[in-house]
Amino acid sequence: MTTDTSERGLERLICKALTGDPCDPPSGRTVSEPTPGYGGVGWSPGNGRDYNREYCVDLVQLQAFLHATQPDSAPALRLGEDCPARRKFLARLQGEINKRGTIDVLRHGVRHGPDHLELFHGTPSAGNETARRLFELNRFTVTRQLRYSRDETQRALDIGLFINGLPVFTFELKNNLTKQTVHDAVSQYETDRNPREPLFRLGRCVAHFAVDESEIRFCTHLKGKSSWFLPFNRGRNQGAGNPPNPDGLKIEYLWREVLPRESLTDIIENYAQMLTPKDARTGRKKRVQIWPRYQQLDVVRRLLDDAKRHGAGKRYLIQHSAGSGKSFSIAWLAHQMIPLKKDGSPVFDSIIVVTDRRILDKQIRDTIKQYAQVGSTVGHAERSGDLRRFIEQGKKIIITTIQKFPFILDEIGSGHRDRAFAIIIDEAHSSQGGKTAGAVSAALGEGDGEDGDESYEDRINDEIERRKMLDNASYFAFTATPKNKTLELFGEPDPQSDGTVRRLPFHTYSMKQAIQEGFILDVLEHYTPVESYYRLAKTVEEDPEYDVRKAGKKLRRYVEGHEHAIRLKAEIMVDHFHEQVLAQHRIGGKARAMVVTNGIERAIQYFHAIRDYLKERRSPHEALVAFSGEHDYGGGRVSEASLNGLPSSKIADTFREDPYRFLVCADKFQTGYDEPLLHTMYVDKTLAGIRAVQTLSRLNRSHPEKRDVFVLDFLNDAETITKAFSDYYRTTVLSDETDPNRLHDLMADLDGAQVYAPDRVRAFVKLYLDGAERTQLDPILDGCVAAYLKELDEDEQVRFKGSAKAFTRAYAFLSSILPYNNLDWEERSIFLNFLIPKLPAPEEPDLSKGILERIDMDSYRVEKHKVREIILEDEDAEIDPVRTGEGGGRGEIETDRLSAIIDEFNDRFGGIEWGDPDRVIRTATEDIPAAVAKDARFKNARRNSDSENARVESDKALQRAVLAMMQDDTRLFKRFSDDADFRRWLSEAAFQLACEATD
Repeated sequence: MTTDTSERGLERLICKALTGDPCDPPSGRTVSEPTPGYGGVGWSPGNGRDYNREYCVDLVQLQAFLHATQPDSAPALRLGEDCPARRKFLARLQGEINKRGTIDVLRHGVRHGPDHLELFHGTPSAGNETARRLFELNRFTVTRQLRYSRDETQRALDIGLFINGLPVFTFELKNNLTKQTVHDAVSQYETDRNPREPLFRLGRCVAHFAVDESEIRFCTHLKGKSSWFLPFNRGRNQGAGNPPNPDGLKIEYLWREVLPRESLTDIIENYAQMLTPKDARTGRKKRVQIWPRYQQLDVVRRLLDDAKRHGAGKRYLIQHSAGSGKSFSIAWLAHQMIPLKKDGSPVFDSIIVVTDRRILDKQIRDTIKQYAQVGSTVGHAERSGDLRRFIEQGKKIIITTIQKFPFILDEIGSGHRDRAFAIIIDEAHSSQGGKTAGAVSAALGEGDGEDGDESYEDRINDEIERRKMLDNASYFAFTATPKNKTLELFGEPDPQSDGTVRRLPFHTYSMKQAIQEGFILDVLEHYTPVESYYRLAKTVEEDPEYDVRKAGKKLRRYVEGHEHAIRLKAEIMVDHFHEQVLAQHRIGGKARAMVVTNGIERAIQYFHAIRDYLKERRSPHEALVAFSGEHDYGGGRVSEASLNGLPSSKIADTFREDPYRFLVCADKFQTGYDEPLLHTMYVDKTLAGIRAVQTLSRLNRSHPEKRDVFVLDFLNDAETITKAFSDYYRTTVLSDETDPNRLHDLMADLDGAQVYAPDRVRAFVKLYLDGAERTQLDPILDGCVAAYLKELDEDEQVRFKGSAKAFTRAYAFLSSILPYNNLDWEERSIFLNFLIPKLPAPEEPDLSKGILERIDMDSYRVEKHKVREIILEDEDAEIDPVRTGEGGGRGEIETDRLSAIIDEFNDRFGGIEWGDPDRVIRTATEDIPAAVAKDARFKNARRNSDSENARVESDKALQRAVLAMMQDDTRLFKRFSDDADFRRWLSEAAFQLACEATD
């Protein structure tokens, strides 16, 4: 017999993997009860003929479970016969499922008459034999070709999975070998499965799976063609799909890892949820059923398993892209850490979640609410003493913000070495290193010593220990874009053969996979750089010298911020949005645009320019502006609230409503802002590195009607943006650990400058730790400042101050992770942190001052390049460790003549063609008429003769004016000489404008 490669063969294969039997449907009706759990991964074959289509239950399995586990209550239900008692119970069960969902009914059972009926027995605790026996009585069954439809069509599903007679999953299978894929299975659910059927109503089944032999997708709420099927794949090469399996099908993890009895019970108990969120704007509630995606299930289980094996004291970095569902992952992790045990004792006494996201706070509460009283489990630490009080009250999960966390913890004075902590950090970056990590450690460590006989060395060692990562705390850091400090603090060590030690994330869900799976959009797919062309001209006769580097920066800012340039770019933005976004009905006509600017003044300029042009176009749409504080503009003080006419707190919500379509930003809404309606971004701000990734990623949030996004960039090039995103497209790896020996080198350089003496450093630190008055500390510092000014020349001063800053930064970071203490480093760190602010910076004259008063913008235009898709390299990115080299140092100032600076600037950034339409119009309508109007013969004819003679003199003056600019404007001169129509137009225009000027 040949291999069965049909869809039926795939059904049999999956059923055999689950039950040990192909589960072929019986030829006739049976009322016999199949033997449970005799093969596979603990499932038994079911019989489709036992399925009641009206109430959506397998009556034989439900009756068997209730009689085996609740023999006193089950007989009264009379499930074996069609009678009023059975119908009454089944109607009650169906009503509870419709109201609460199958997940909650399995967890908590139902009350019926005088009885409370359990419908599922969960994971038994260790050593509890009664609970173990009840768990084994659960009936996990598989039914092939499940006829679910109540009409005459008798439609059937490929596979239905039941727990104790209640349906939990449905499966539609397809087979690549017969030229059908998972997408055909999805299409079958969308078009051929009526969502009004009782089996497909929200909450009846936990999830519906579309499966072929390579991929899996699932949906928790069937809504016809609006059904959202999410991937449930492991990921291949850090992208979508599944890797090859040398021992079987690519999707074997489904029945090997996910569907075994113990695993599925864990998911039902700890992950699957029915939530009822309320829309903050409308106040409406809607039910949402949650089933974990594969990477969420995988990361939480791996973290729990590792923490259980190793106990407290480890550090974990989780690099999960936007769109990975980090909020749910963190909530599930925090909840399941509460009962986690090692050798019979809790692994963690308290779980501290550090986040600034309100949605994460809510999801943790919603998760806990399913299992326990939120008030007795979760606390919010917002002020001094909160954390200590919550720990003493036994609250297990404590939520605080990144800003408040170190200050709250710093004032806890009681000892906590006898407790173990899990610290979950949401969006961890380098702010969690150095001083912040030190405050965390100080608060969760021993606190202030009570021994009054402590020596100086004891106290300095205490200062060192306060900053170290604690061995009684595990750190779980979640981020999409790990910096080098984050990797070094939390990454997994990976020693190399050459002696370097790379650092890797513990778990990765890459940006590449999130894009390919459709959870976020690719913001680089339609990236369009816009190049500016302009020409500057001198407005003074003299030719002074200026600092070339600073002058270049000032000139670029001047040009891009010039009123004419802002207006032109604003018109491009508004026209593009109306013609290419709104006219194309992007996001169902609901698309929004963000304008990212280089500063507050630029944002206000753009806001006015966009608002004015929208009115000129008679567009129904309006703009909002976002910036911090108040700013001087137009002779008065303005704020975002005064310009918008609404409170700052309402900008985000108002932006979602019509008529607002443009949001002009200056350093606001560029990180952590999730607005699915945001489709287009206009960038007029220099971006690079992680800031470029975070800013452009505001566009990537998915929406059911969102198919693409668009970036129009006026300041950056594709190469810069490509480099920025390449670091985070796949796994980010730290190439090597920071070399602590550089601290020895820096300390030697600082000591060698002889600004301070080591004994004076120690004296200062001892006085400081003893709580001495400022009058005792400042003389030591002032003496060092005097030596700094007297003994060091300007370059040496710059080098010393730069090295001191580099030392304190590097030590603040390294002191939290090094396994050993160094008294000299700690002393110098304390001392230098006080000395640095007192060291005056050498005076450096601004040799570019005054340049803007001596130039004017001669012409400006922009040219939109072809839309391009940026393709990122499909490889892991290595980033360098934290720099510990000396900072500072001042290079030679290069000066040049103003004319040469302008020429070079125009050559590098201009490239203006002399036939530029802007310049032609400006020359024809301003410069030439002005020259004609000033011509003595023309003015005499206007005063003393008729219009005919005035026109003759005007044409002669025009000839002279055009001839005078021949060297500068050869194209204009050639056009005037060769093109009769252009010559007639220019002659007429010049005459009319010159006459107006002399009237």
